[in-house]
Amino acid sequence: MRLKYTSLVALFCVSFYAQSQILTLQDCIELAIEKNISIKQSELDLANAEIDKKNAFGSFLPSVNANSSHSWNIGLNQNITTGLLENVTTQFSSLGFNMGVDIYKGLQNVKRLHRSNLAIIAQQYNIANITENTSILIANSYLQVMFNKEFLEVQKSQLEVSEKELERTNVLISAGVLTIANVFELEATIASQEQAVIQAENNLRIAKINLAQLLLITDYDNFDVAVENFDIPFPLILEETPKEIFEKSLTHRNDIKFSLTNLEISKTDIEIAKAALQPSLSAFYSYSTRISYSDGIERTGVFEETPIGYVAATGEAVNTNVEQRRVVGPDSFWNQFQMNEGHNFGVQLRIPILNGLLSKNNLKRSKVNLLRSQNTFEQQKLNLESDVNQAYNDALGAYNFYKAAQKTVIARGDAYNNATKRFDAGVMNSFEFTQIKQRYEASVSDELRSKFDYIFKLKILEFYFGLKLEI
Repeated sequence: MRLKYTSLVALFCVSFYAQSQILTLQDCIELAIEKNISIKQSELDLANAEIDKKNAFGSFLPSVNANSSHSWNIGLNQNITTGLLENVTTQFSSLGFNMGVDIYKGLQNVKRLHRSNLAIIAQQYNIANITENTSILIANSYLQVMFNKEFLEVQKSQLEVSEKELERTNVLISAGVLTIANVFELEATIASQEQAVIQAENNLRIAKINLAQLLLITDYDNFDVAVENFDIPFPLILEETPKEIFEKSLTHRNDIKFSLTNLEISKTDIEIAKAALQPSLSAFYSYSTRISYSDGIERTGVFEETPIGYVAATGEAVNTNVEQRRVVGPDSFWNQFQMNEGHNFGVQLRIPILNGLLSKNNLKRSKVNLLRSQNTFEQQKLNLESDVNQAYNDALGAYNFYKAAQKTVIARGDAYNNATKRFDAGVMNSFEFTQIKQRYEASVSDELRSKFDYIFKLKILEFYFGLKLEI
C-alpha cells in the first residue's frame, strides 16, 4: 500500500509539473522578462544609478572626519628632570576632528543631483525598451509554435483525406468504375503526405525548443504552449498613415525617451563642466588636543639660599633664594585634554587659474558628447521612421496576401470538390485528380502561413502605434 501511495504521489507530481509547463503567451512573456539576462544587467545599472544619486545628495552634507594617534619615542633623549641625555621611552596621544562644508561651488552639487535623477530615468527607459523588445521576440517565437501546431493538424487532416480517398478508390475499382492504375498515384500522394507529417512534427519540435531556449527552459519534453483560440484581427491600424503612426511612436517609444534623456544628461554635463571654471567657497573647522605620559617637574613652594657667586674684592658669597622643585608623574588625562585643546576655523576661496587645461578640456569633451548624443537621437528617429514605414508596408502586404490566400482556398476548394465528383464518376484519372488536390492542399498551407504572418506583422505595427501586445 505504501508503494502504491508513493507511486500515485509521484505520478501526481509529474503530471502537475507537466501541466505547469503549458504556458500561455502572457506566461511566456513574463517568464522571459523574469529570466532575461540583459534586463538583469540593466537592473544592476539602475541600482548603480540610484547609488550615484545618493552620492550626489551626500555632496550637500558637510564632511566630518575624526583622527587619533598614539606614539612611542624610544632612544636617546634629554631627561626633563636631570637635563641629561638618556635612553628613555616617552609616549604621546593626540585626538582631533575636522569638518568642511561647501558654501558655493558653481552649483555643481545641484547639477550633479539633477544628472543623477536623469540617469535613473534613462535606465528605467532602457529596461522598459529591453522588456518590449523581449516581448516582441517571444511573441514571434510563440506564433511560430502556434503556426507549426496548426500546420501539423492540417497535414494530418490532409493525410486522412487521402487515406479515405484511397479507400473509396478501392471500392470504385471493385465496382468496376475505376481501374487499378488509379491507386498508384494516390499511394504515392499518401507516402508524400506521411513525409510532410513527419517534417511538420520536426518543425513543431524545433519551434518549441527555440521558444524554450529563449525562456531558459531545459525540459523540452514537458514544455508546451497553451492552445489559444484567437480571432483574426481587423486591420484598423492600417487606416492610419505611416506619418501618423511615426509621430505617435515618438511620444511613447522607450528607446526614443532613452535617447532624449541621454541628450539631457549631456547638456547637464556641460553645465557641470562650466561650473568647475567658477570660484568656489568653503568653510572649515578643526579641533585637536594632545596628552603626554612623561613625568613632569612641580614647584614645592619651599625656597632656600643658593650661592650664585662671590664678591671679587671681599670674597663674600652672593646668595639667592631658589624655589625647590620635585619630579611628579604625568598630569591627569582630562586635565591635559582640556589644557592642550585647540580650535582652527575659517573660510577658503578657491579661484581656478590653471590646472593643466583639465577643466577647459572637460568642457570641450562635454560639448563633443552633446553633439554625439544629438546625432544618435536624430539617427534613432530616422531608423524609427524607416521601421514604421517598413512595418506598415509589411502589414498591408501581409493583409492583402492573406485575403488573396483566402480567395485562392475557396476557388481551389471548389475545384477540388468538383474534381472529386468527376473522379468518383470515373471521368477523371487519378493523376489529374491528384494535381488538383495538391494545389488545394498547398493553398490551405499558404493561407495558414499568411494568417500567422499577417497577425505578427500587424502586431508589430500596433506596437509602434502604442497598443498593448495582445494576441
